[in-house]
Amino acid sequence: MSDAPDRRPDGVERVALFVTCVGELVEPDVPVAAVRVLRAAGCDVDVPEGQTCCGQPAWNSGFTADAAKVAGTSLDALERAVADGAEAVVVPAGSCATMIRVYWPQLFSLAGDEAASDRARALGERVWELTELLDALPDERLGLGSVEPCAAVYHRSCHMLRELHVAEQPEALLARVDGCVVAEWAAADQCCGFGGTFSVKLPEASVAMADEKLDVLPEGTEVIVGADASCLMQLRTRAGARGMQVRTEHIAQVLERALPDDRGADA
Repeated sequence: MSDAPDRRPDGVERVALFVTCVGELVEPDVPVAAVRVLRAAGCDVDVPEGQTCCGQPAWNSGFTADAAKVAGTSLDALERAVADGAEAVVVPAGSCATMIRVYWPQLFSLAGDEAASDRARALGERVWELTELLDALPDERLGLGSVEPCAAVYHRSCHMLRELHVAEQPEALLARVDGCVVAEWAAADQCCGFGGTFSVKLPEASVAMADEKLDVLPEGTEVIVGADASCLMQLRTRAGARGMQVRTEHIAQVLERALPDDRGADA
């Protein structure tokens, strides 16, 4: 693999998209929207064959060897994309981006594969969460228009905020979309309670955490926007169970709707 690239993405023109499990199996419109937005920003997008899971569920459950086996398959696929010319690996989920960029080196090292750990560390230099990359591009690379007026709030997911330190970028992008009015949310920084396997192991705590966020939604909120489909799934499901008239939308979908004309529509 070549030397680590500059983290300023101004000249990035070819990217590899890591679809994520939730994107592929539960929210397929999210990776499609991500492809269209990236194309509208002037990027040639490759979706590498062979990618599977980042390994996070097994890793969080303590199954290091199993997590490394799954992650190794995705590492191979993403490395092939980089070898074929991808200048960045883009992930439309902070949790998966964190797993790849922050924890893969540790995972492979604990699994006894130092060579894979070194490879993962090198790959991590190229990994960007979607909004992190888009916000860092020059404004003229991604022209955004308007959407149907909506009252929104933004959920700051844990991995993005606390591990990747991606805080302001998503909301800066939303501020460029006419018609999307994002209100202050007292619980914006609070965990939604999903936490992957946490929601399965401790469902009562998971529900209570989601309810705590939903209890303080600003009056009139129509849509909860976020950058992690898993968090949005958690909030949407709990809001539906409570009969709340609020929907969720991944930020990639908001940006896709704000694309002028049909830019990126061939995804």
